[in-house]
Amino acid sequence: MNFKPNILQSWEGYTQKLLIKDIFAGITVGVVALPLSMAFAIASGLKPEVGIYTAIIAGFLISIFGGCRVQIGGPAGAFIIIIYGILHDYGLANLLIATGLSGLILVLMGLLKLGNLIKHIPQTVIYGFTNGIAILIGLSQIKDFLGLTNELPADFFGMVREIIIHLPDFKPLALGTSLICLLFLISWRKIRRHIGFVGGVPETFLVLFFATVTAKLWDLPLETIGSRFGGIPDHLPSWTIPQFDSVNILHLLTPILTLAILGAIESLLCAKVADEITNTSHDSNQELLAQGLTNFLLPFFGGMPATGTIARTVTSIHSGGSSPIAGIVHSLTLVLIVCFASQLAQFIPLACLAAILIYVAINMGDWDKLLKPTQFKVSERISIYSVFGLTVVFNLAVGILVGIIWSLITNWHGKKRQ
Repeated sequence: MNFKPNILQSWEGYTQKLLIKDIFAGITVGVVALPLSMAFAIASGLKPEVGIYTAIIAGFLISIFGGCRVQIGGPAGAFIIIIYGILHDYGLANLLIATGLSGLILVLMGLLKLGNLIKHIPQTVIYGFTNGIAILIGLSQIKDFLGLTNELPADFFGMVREIIIHLPDFKPLALGTSLICLLFLISWRKIRRHIGFVGGVPETFLVLFFATVTAKLWDLPLETIGSRFGGIPDHLPSWTIPQFDSVNILHLLTPILTLAILGAIESLLCAKVADEITNTSHDSNQELLAQGLTNFLLPFFGGMPATGTIARTVTSIHSGGSSPIAGIVHSLTLVLIVCFASQLAQFIPLACLAAILIYVAINMGDWDKLLKPTQFKVSERISIYSVFGLTVVFNLAVGILVGIIWSLITNWHGKKRQ
């Protein structure tokens, strides 16, 4: 296939006015990416700087090499439970190996032109696993939302059991902080249009700012990034070669395939959403190549898996972004924050980040599809609920595999009857 990054096609008709819009859009989405990147990393069991470094590197590389004009790459909420499970079962070294090898699979998928095939995964499968992931993300944040200190296992029933056992140990201050932050986030979209310029500031950044300032000024006894992780470094990561751990590579096969499949689905779904908003079209196979190259390189900088991110991509578009320049500026904005404002991150309350992630989970789920099944045929309902249940109880790979097989069977049966 021809290697044609979208950025090479973006210069036609590009003007100074569009450049200015891209710069402001990039700065805006960089501010949005800051709290989300840290929250995704912490929820995955990693240090907060891992999320920021991933957003910087992935945002830059996916914008440079991607097949979508406005895609913003970085760590995604959909990966949280998978990464947490890999860390729990195999350790950090093998997470890095799994990330790199999943990148090679994505490159291979792009070379084999499988992008168009992935776009045809049934919507019912996507509804099922998206809602399942949203439930798991929300459940994983109950610990910090309540101020609990116990470690959570990676499986659904283990999480529920640990939360119930330690529920009496919740901290009222942490719970109050989380509730106030979540209420602010939910209410902000309704009131932002009535308050002028400030209404354009991303709600996740606002709540992060106010919670951090309040916790610092009043010296509130809340667990923070500083108390748990010691803050974040004020420099970018150096190039290091990941080390193999003792786990046989065959044991990592399922995690590797899961990361690759999810990365492909998420990035192409995001690109499809971007196309619908901007009335453009993306190159699916070029996008897979970019995602693959990015995930192959991220472990050399200690990064976590990355993909196209719908929330940040849509934010960039609505802020005026129209080319890969916005994604590049988003990365540079995060670089400046790391270099000049990293010391402030140590005061960020973890309860606030938990509220942000639960807010992300609420918006991530397509609950209407789950709660009003009568809009679908019986076979489609079975697909949605089976993928949803298997994703929550077992893992994403099982859910997607069963959903696709079921869809193929029902489609074949329907054609046979015709």
